[in-house]
Amino acid sequence: MNWTTSAATALHKIIVIILLFWGSWTSAQPLPLSPKANISILTCATGNESYSLFGHTAIRISDPEQFIDVVYNYGAFDFSTPNFVAKFAKGDLKYFVVADSYSDFINRYQYEGRSVYEQKLQISTPVKQRIFENLNTTLQSEQRFYTYKFIDRNCTTMVVDVVNEALGKNIITKTNQSEATYRSVLYPYFDHHFYEQLGTSIIFGTKVDQKASTVFLPFELLESLKKSRYQNQSLAAPAVKIVDIAPTAAVSWWNNWYTYIGFLLVVALWKKRGIMLSFLTLMGILGVFFLFMSLYSLHPELANNYNVLLFNPTLLLLVFFSLRKNKKATQYLGYFNWVCFALYTLVIINKAPFLIITPLLAITSLLVYRIQVRTH
Repeated sequence: MNWTTSAATALHKIIVIILLFWGSWTSAQPLPLSPKANISILTCATGNESYSLFGHTAIRISDPEQFIDVVYNYGAFDFSTPNFVAKFAKGDLKYFVVADSYSDFINRYQYEGRSVYEQKLQISTPVKQRIFENLNTTLQSEQRFYTYKFIDRNCTTMVVDVVNEALGKNIITKTNQSEATYRSVLYPYFDHHFYEQLGTSIIFGTKVDQKASTVFLPFELLESLKKSRYQNQSLAAPAVKIVDIAPTAAVSWWNNWYTYIGFLLVVALWKKRGIMLSFLTLMGILGVFFLFMSLYSLHPELANNYNVLLFNPTLLLLVFFSLRKNKKATQYLGYFNWVCFALYTLVIINKAPFLIITPLLAITSLLVYRIQVRTH
């Protein structure tokens, strides 16, 4: 990095600090944007880390006459928050908006090897000023904090709300109307991330099976902006790729179908009673966890989780009575789980995760049958 670049980066940081504390330092009128100011929506490509699988959305405000080039970024959180894991699981962890210099923001995504797209909003200077002031007001108040919701309140939905509020109506809406559910929209994002795909398939409840009617993912917003109209013209100019990096597919020796099927085959073929009971115990414990999370968590995506029909807590009772050699209770619990498995099959047969869940369903059903036979 040469001296000129370093000086520019330092200047951007100084401008960001000034913007953050403008309201505290002076009672003057808000800093006016010039007619050359631009407001853009930045869409960042997906990555291979779990937090980056869906991409990211941010707002850029640049004004060469005022030496402003700032990116407002919804989606920050503090790892040092007391009881961080518990708050994240419950769904009351506070996220907040931050402002970064444009150069810092871009450097971060270049370092992560993720492309960035920019769409300049074709709006009047007064509307740009309104967005600018609203964002800075938010930074100075408790409004900068918000409770994250995976579908309803995230980095993309917050940006949509900011722009729509400044425009005075819901200009940015779902433009690709289809019968696709949230689950089927999300599913392809887990390609090459098998266990993340499996995990979200079994921990999400009925919320993600609803019709995907809102813009909640970064690239959905990018596509919606292409079709959104405002004052008889396109709301956004065509997308420009300001960071162009070819994506690299994740490669893992273990995070794939092969280890999944291999593990299930070992469980199926290794007919030791201890192995079968351990597997069913694990399924039952996961069922208790899913049931607890559906009741405890404020994340609506985790509520009403029908996967407890497969990860059935009563499997723990089945294991208990099998160990106690109580034939009658074992048989009844086995029949009960068979009914649950049949209902579960009817529920998921037309859903995206059906293929990925079927081997697990088949092996669990087989083991319940074997336990019934051995205890008969």
